[in-house]
Amino acid sequence: MSLTLLLTIGIIITIIFHFIGVYAGAKKIVWVAIILIWAGAISIATNEVKPKAYDEIKMMKGKYPDTDKLIDEAMPKVSLYELVKIKSSYLAHENSK
Repeated sequence: MSLTLLLTIGIIITIIFHFIGVYAGAKKIVWVAIILIWAGAISIATNEVKPKAYDEIKMMKGKYPDTDKLIDEAMPKVSLYELVKIKSSYLAHENSK
């Protein structure tokens, strides 16, 4: 999944929650919840992965140039979102064989 698609889905869900809050008369509570959800999602996506993930990255390195470029850009600290991009690239090449 691309970042644009994820952001679009997030914005659509935010708009839906906003209108639910307007309908229920709880705009402030809904917006506090929306802000907390966005903050949590961004925090999770930018957290560094666990050491086990670095072992997976080492196994993927050296097989495909596109994947190697993503790995080089992400190192030395790889976030969860970057790991997803790396795995997606690797699996796309593996499935095309």
